[in-house]
Amino acid sequence: MASSSIAVRELPLFPLPEVVLFPSRPLPLHIFEYRYRIMMNTILENDRRFGVLSIDPTTGEIAEYGCCAEILHFQRLPDDRMKMLSFGQQRFRVLEYVREKPYRVALVEWIEDKPTTKDLSPMASEVEALLRDVVHLSAKLTSQKIELPDDLPSSPTELSYWVASNLYGVASEQQALLEMQDTLERLQREQEILSSTRSHLAARTALKDALDD
Repeated sequence: MASSSIAVRELPLFPLPEVVLFPSRPLPLHIFEYRYRIMMNTILENDRRFGVLSIDPTTGEIAEYGCCAEILHFQRLPDDRMKMLSFGQQRFRVLEYVREKPYRVALVEWIEDKPTTKDLSPMASEVEALLRDVVHLSAKLTSQKIELPDDLPSSPTELSYWVASNLYGVASEQQALLEMQDTLERLQREQEILSSTRSHLAARTALKDALDD
């Protein structure tokens, strides 16, 4: 992970529609646009790091907060396209754009969650329990085998990133969670989302059971 002592640096940027990357989460990519092939080739000669920012597809607006990614593996295809696997590292905020072409480069500052003396374990345990309920109800409702991985993060902060990254289809909500700099606040918001989802799924499951009887 990039050293937190380097507070500000220039970072090449890769904006993606409705994609919000979180620390410690994988991001597979297929690079085909010419400018981004140039960017990735340049990055591979340096520290393999670039910034991922979400684009709102309706407004075209690029988020101010994103997550740095590091290229772990890559494969060059015959026509110069690339397939790669990157991995989320530190979050950042864009301070200013340094240049726009051939690809965007910005001066960014790293952001981290504020240190806390509170015990976050009870809230993290509650979020994990809700997550398991949601997965169980989803599996029952769809008659599919859906399981959580055995290696769910034990750290409250890492768990909050894992949950946020798996909230599919709600990029604006994910973006809000990414920008939060308080682990407890992020976990509390996830508790609200998962509680609402569980209630919705429980009602649908009860209806399905009643109709199946």
